[in-house]
Amino acid sequence: MTNKIYVDVVTIHYKSGSIKPLFIVWSNGQKYPIDKVKNICRAASLKAGGCGIRYTCIINNQERYLFLEENKWFIEGR
Repeated sequence: MTNKIYVDVVTIHYKSGSIKPLFIVWSNGQKYPIDKVKNICRAASLKAGGCGIRYTCIINNQERYLFLEENKWFIEGR
């Protein structure tokens, strides 16, 4: 099983209640813009365990899953 990598995420919260992630920020301060959010659904992380809201994102031309689990964001390790 791969690790959960907890990250800081810059988001926009809309008055409708929806949340859109804009950037992932690694612990070293490196920011990666989220180019596109393709899908948002409730799902489990089959690689790292846990469940929450899964954002299917395009980051640097790669599809990655970003999870909001309770109040913490994580990305699946490779």
